[in-house]
Amino acid sequence: MPQMTVLEILNRTKVFFEKKGIPDARLDAEYIISHGLKMKSRMDIYLNFEKPLTDAELDVLRQMVARRANREPLQHIIGDTSFRGFIIKCDKRALVPRPETEMLVDMAKERLKGVEAPFIVEVGTGTAAISIACAKEIAGAKVLATDISEDALSLARENADANELGANAEGSNLTFAQGDLLDAVKVDQKIDCLIANLPYIPDGEKGKLQPEVDKFDPALALYGGPDGLDLVRKLLQQTEGKLSAGAPILLEIGSEQAEVLKNEAANYPWLEFAGIHKDYCGNIRFVSYKNK
Repeated sequence: MPQMTVLEILNRTKVFFEKKGIPDARLDAEYIISHGLKMKSRMDIYLNFEKPLTDAELDVLRQMVARRANREPLQHIIGDTSFRGFIIKCDKRALVPRPETEMLVDMAKERLKGVEAPFIVEVGTGTAAISIACAKEIAGAKVLATDISEDALSLARENADANELGANAEGSNLTFAQGDLLDAVKVDQKIDCLIANLPYIPDGEKGKLQPEVDKFDPALALYGGPDGLDLVRKLLQQTEGKLSAGAPILLEIGSEQAEVLKNEAANYPWLEFAGIHKDYCGNIRFVSYKNK
């Protein structure tokens, strides 16, 4: 019996994924096959279409394909993702960082121009992708990443180590703290920039999300109360007296929540509502405040 080739397994996997309702079926098939066969990139598939596969290679691919068919996130199967070019390990301990979220780092960089050695706090760090990018890209920054979940923080620390920002790394400018929102921040220094991508999905959406999210992401990182904004409001309330003059607050939210937060801005008289912002795809995704 002739051995199956790379092209044949690619086509079969694509069709199988389509039957299972997998978004981007061919792209996911390419990533799984290139990773399972230890290729340098998925582009190498196209240079190896006629390569016959061994039984051992097919066994590896079958296991990975079965996991994706069960709607396990691709990033969990492969083990990591790229966030602003930094490799971030991903598993069930925290949400997979989304490409759209990268814009929070650009927003922070823009607002911190001219601030020497800014103290940046990220609340709800998860994988620490945002904090790692800020620590790497913002000159002189000192970054504190917090989370209420010790599981998430264990993953965050692994990612810091992998990106040479761990506790034992020389000159590391990234530290971690466990606790509820700003309760985790125990320093006297005023915050120069506060960043948060908190749970903002309304509780009523439980069971209605994509299986990748509903089955594999930690519920603690998803749901934010009846309208999804419980934790955002609690965080904003905690900011009084903890920010330096003019310090920005940058929040990722649901598109329908931006106007609600704008209308509630008077509840935080020490803050100025600074804007509603769209992501690179033109979707409303962020709001910003500024300390008065």
